[in-house]
Amino acid sequence: MADPFDWGLLEPAGQSGMAASDDAVLEALVDVERALVLAWADLDGTDGEALAALLDSSAVDRDALLAGVRADGVPVVALVEQLRVQAGEQAANVHRGATSQDIVDSALMLVSRGALGGARHQLAEAGNALGALAQRERMTPYVARTLSQAAEPTTLGAAMAAWLDAVSSSVAAVDAAAFPVQLGGAVGTGEAFERLSGRADAPWALRASLAEHLGLADPGRAWHTDRAPVLAVAAAAAQVCATAGRVGRDLALGARDGTLLPDSGGASSAMPHKRNPVDAVILTANGLRAAGLIATLHAAALSSDARPAGEWHAEWQAWRGLLRLAAESAAVLAHAVSHLVVSAPAATASTAPASDVAVAAAGTVVDAAVARFVALTPETERPQ
Repeated sequence: MADPFDWGLLEPAGQSGMAASDDAVLEALVDVERALVLAWADLDGTDGEALAALLDSSAVDRDALLAGVRADGVPVVALVEQLRVQAGEQAANVHRGATSQDIVDSALMLVSRGALGGARHQLAEAGNALGALAQRERMTPYVARTLSQAAEPTTLGAAMAAWLDAVSSSVAAVDAAAFPVQLGGAVGTGEAFERLSGRADAPWALRASLAEHLGLADPGRAWHTDRAPVLAVAAAAAQVCATAGRVGRDLALGARDGTLLPDSGGASSAMPHKRNPVDAVILTANGLRAAGLIATLHAAALSSDARPAGEWHAEWQAWRGLLRLAAESAAVLAHAVSHLVVSAPAATASTAPASDVAVAAAGTVVDAAVARFVALTPETERPQ
């Protein structure tokens, strides 16, 4: 087995992004092939469980798979060859009528569902912590800034409520995301499914069954040339990164005067007195990285033909990269706000006391933000 290329040396929160790792993608690819076997069995009225059980991602020769990826430009050809060997006499029933894009797109939707599901859990953790912080600091005087300059007195709780509102928006975006299965065959018409089954309804029946076995949505169509589903998932992931990055920027700025500091960590190799806001740095960096990845996906959506030469392939790492950053950012955000030390003296040192009206207005903002977050999250996601 070849050594892993990226094991986290330059990815400080890399462990949190493992939901989008090569291992996760490989398992998802095999999951789709298993589910396709089961979908065909549903269509034929046979039992596909025994064959599906033979398809084992842990038994895949990864060096041979990587050689195949380089030779074929896609991972599915070499993978299917190995899965058919595993299937033995039932080899012809593996990957029956499908094309590489069916498998890759469906697998990446599986990975998206898992990664964004994990991110949502972490966003809920962050929101719970932010809600508590906003309530605790709802009367702590704080100077709001516009265009980098001091604007008007408010409260630190109101500033934190704004972060919570952004977290709630990201939760809503993830909740609204759809993860559709892709199944259309070589050029999206499903011709092979009709031909192999002798049934005109085979493309629709197989797609619905495949979606059910994978727990993905059935779009009722092949979307291989319409990348709107990819862009929608990417937008949700990018929003998570932007939300976390926005909070990260404020945390980094708050660390300059000691108002907002992590409770530990952040060493410097040259200046031992420093306590760097590492979480804030990671959040900001991830937010900046996400912009280029979503730009790649938007550019790749301007493709051509039933399968373009390069645009679809350009999506893979950008799509997976956004999922990774979203998972990392949500986890780091939850850690950052749960380990935040607030210094009220530093917050109020250069701040004129807020008027009773300003404090009351800030409190209204806090209450509204907390209520919105609570409405978006079930009781099981809140502290007991």
